[in-house]
Amino acid sequence: MPSFSPITDLTLTLHDGIDGVDFEQKFTVSKDGWNARTLHLYSHIGTHMDAPYHFEASDETIAQIPLDRCQGKAWIVRISDVASKALIEVDDFGDVATKLQAGDSLLIQTLWSQYFGKPKFRDEMPRISVGLAKWCVEKKVRMLGVEAPSVADVHNLAEVTEVHHILLGGDVIIVEGLTNLDRVAEDVVQFWAIPLKLKDGDGSPCRAFCSPLSP
Repeated sequence: MPSFSPITDLTLTLHDGIDGVDFEQKFTVSKDGWNARTLHLYSHIGTHMDAPYHFEASDETIAQIPLDRCQGKAWIVRISDVASKALIEVDDFGDVATKLQAGDSLLIQTLWSQYFGKPKFRDEMPRISVGLAKWCVEKKVRMLGVEAPSVADVHNLAEVTEVHHILLGGDVIIVEGLTNLDRVAEDVVQFWAIPLKLKDGDGSPCRAFCSPLSP
């Protein structure tokens, strides 16, 4: 029998009642013979990917991001006891900062996903510093994943615009709203984040997951 590597789901579960989510029952088995719903989703809800078009860092939309850029080797940076509204800097990365190679991705574990669905999740999130954003571009990071709903303070338009412009304009794919990173034993993994293929999309909810690197 073939052996399969364990997969850890890093995706938040979307459900009716969350801001940005509305599920409308369209058909039921009892009435129509099958169950189906109409889904109304904010394009940046839950675990999601940003396209450069989100902040017009370029014209690239979510459907135009090649799938080979949506997967690859990723380092998990574990930051414990992160403070509300903390700025995450390169110094927080420890040995990962020296081990990272061009084309690798970074997933930042802060345990912030525990606040998903609460005001604190959006209002007090830790965020990426401008210096770290520039460093990611210089190091040619493929994907930067965070547990918070954004890489920058959504209540500060200047900050959120600058950080997104730096990353998205520097070919760093942004994945926000990750969870379960604390369930991953390895510090380096194979990571995937697969968005919906939406024409002219500024972003999309995605299924994110990881597995141990193949030997």
